[in-house]
Amino acid sequence: MLVTVIKLRGIMLEQKNKTLSPQEVRNILKADNREIVELCKSASIMPRKNKQGQTYFSYDEVKNLRKVQAQQSANYPVTRPIQAKQPAAMMTGIMSAINGLEKKISTELGKVIDEKLEGMDEVVVELIRCKTDNETLRQKVVDLNKEIYQLKNDVNTFRPVGLGLYKKKEKSMWE
Repeated sequence: MLVTVIKLRGIMLEQKNKTLSPQEVRNILKADNREIVELCKSASIMPRKNKQGQTYFSYDEVKNLRKVQAQQSANYPVTRPIQAKQPAAMMTGIMSAINGLEKKISTELGKVIDEKLEGMDEVVVELIRCKTDNETLRQKVVDLNKEIYQLKNDVNTFRPVGLGLYKKKEKSMWE
């Protein structure tokens, strides 16, 4: 029976037809699941599943993944992904950002509306004053029309007598 001790990135492995779990592969390659999937695609490796349905890798597959990773890191500078926040923390951050935006938009919108409506108070007062003046003038027109009607009736009661003299005719009861 052949036992081989291998050191990959500071992790000592004993190979004795040993299979590696995804967690062990993540530790060996110092990569997250997404990166491991990309490496598997690049190396044309299909992870296998055991009888319990758990994914596993063979030592040779991990060795090939390590080679592909080394090639990719030689081609591209290594950038460490930012540690992902917990979902609850992310939701809290998103909610606080949304609340902040909502307050900012409300404040800005309120300022704009106040600026636009600033002169409206004076306009409303002026409209009320104009409406009152209009009603007053209408009543004057009605009163003047009544006065004109009365004066025309009075003028029609005068009859010319001659020599530029006029006599007022008596109104009968029937007129």
